[in-house]
Amino acid sequence: MRLSRYFLPILREVPKEAEIVSHRLMLRAGMIRQESAGIYAWLPLGKRVLDKICNVIREEQNRSGAIEIMMPTIQSADLWRESGRYDDYGKEMLRIKDRHERDMLYGPTNEEMLTEIVRAYVKSYKDLPLNLYHIQWKFRDEVRPRFGVMRSREFLMKDAYSIDLDFENAVIAYNRMFVAYLRTFARLGLKAIPMVADTGPIGGNHSHEFIILASTGESQVFCHSDYLEMDTPGSDVDFQDPSSLQTIVNRWTSLYAATEEKHDEAAFAAIPDGQRLSARGIEVGHIFYFGTKYSEPMNATVAGPDGVERPVHMGSYGIGPSRLAAAIIEASHDENGIIWPEAIAPFRVGLLNLKVGDAATDAACDAIYAELVSRNIDVLYDDTDERPGSKFATADLIGLPWQIIVGPKGLANGMVELKRRADGSRETLPITAALARIIG
Repeated sequence: MRLSRYFLPILREVPKEAEIVSHRLMLRAGMIRQESAGIYAWLPLGKRVLDKICNVIREEQNRSGAIEIMMPTIQSADLWRESGRYDDYGKEMLRIKDRHERDMLYGPTNEEMLTEIVRAYVKSYKDLPLNLYHIQWKFRDEVRPRFGVMRSREFLMKDAYSIDLDFENAVIAYNRMFVAYLRTFARLGLKAIPMVADTGPIGGNHSHEFIILASTGESQVFCHSDYLEMDTPGSDVDFQDPSSLQTIVNRWTSLYAATEEKHDEAAFAAIPDGQRLSARGIEVGHIFYFGTKYSEPMNATVAGPDGVERPVHMGSYGIGPSRLAAAIIEASHDENGIIWPEAIAPFRVGLLNLKVGDAATDAACDAIYAELVSRNIDVLYDDTDERPGSKFATADLIGLPWQIIVGPKGLANGMVELKRRADGSRETLPITAALARIIG
């Protein structure tokens, strides 16, 4: 993409309404624009990041055996009355009526609708196990939306719902998602630590929040420092092997890790000196087993091997891609701007022409651009007539992993400069060597 033909509304001033780093940088980098309180338009650069986050999530959900569907944003209030949640949910639910005066709502979550789908089609234990997921916009009328897309009213959410015959099989489904989440966050360039979360009236230990450490995090978290060195399961993990999955989950839950709500000071104090880690954290995912909470009141049952009808056991598994975009920035930035992990960078390479109009630099940049495009490498070619300093500032602000800097002085010797955004390192290389470094 040539920057001269792209829509990238960079802000040079720090927006006054932005309280946290990610909100400031997303506005300045032209990723989002606020349309009303807690509601944002995703501009081209932000949309590219959001799509790449969703692609990683989708690949790991599919790898684990989950199946993608798409449920509507507008739901019937009758489903929520069946589960008993319509009157209990609170003012966060946006309640509306259609032209026929039927009670409807803009879905804040999808347990009821998914349960209704299951009871319509899943009749036997032979149809199980099943895990259905979708990536859909949701709305919760937060009383005080803030921090940009970190806590907005409209947000993108990946919801997965597992359906199983009994508790034992539900645990296997839970473990699949646990491992899938570890892999997902690692691919997004994050070290996410699973921390035991509140299970409410259901009880048990099958609820975990996945937390990344960031100095601007929302809450205090406490854990064993060894979590930072644990290896994430590889792509060869067998999601159909319950024993292997349980071994991974056991390893990742063997050490102390808790949010403020679940913190046990005595257990934390028992961690050896030098291995206690107290830091700020951001929740990036939550997995939760809720058993028959919805299947019982909504009569979602299946016939077991003995022919007896029983309510299915279910779990829900959430990741917010729009929130993740902000969380990644909170964890990966410097004073100059965003530092994107390569997997989700809007463009992998920024190509900077320092003297547009010069025949030699134009020709060299065109050749580099064509080569990168032919290799299916996302490249943003800054072919504008801005000053070099402005181009450097923009490239750093939007955080592209690599910058190829082409100027007449270096080019006279057949050289370009290659900058790695993550650590700021620079190398002067022949064009072929710079391309080889990126293409690999």
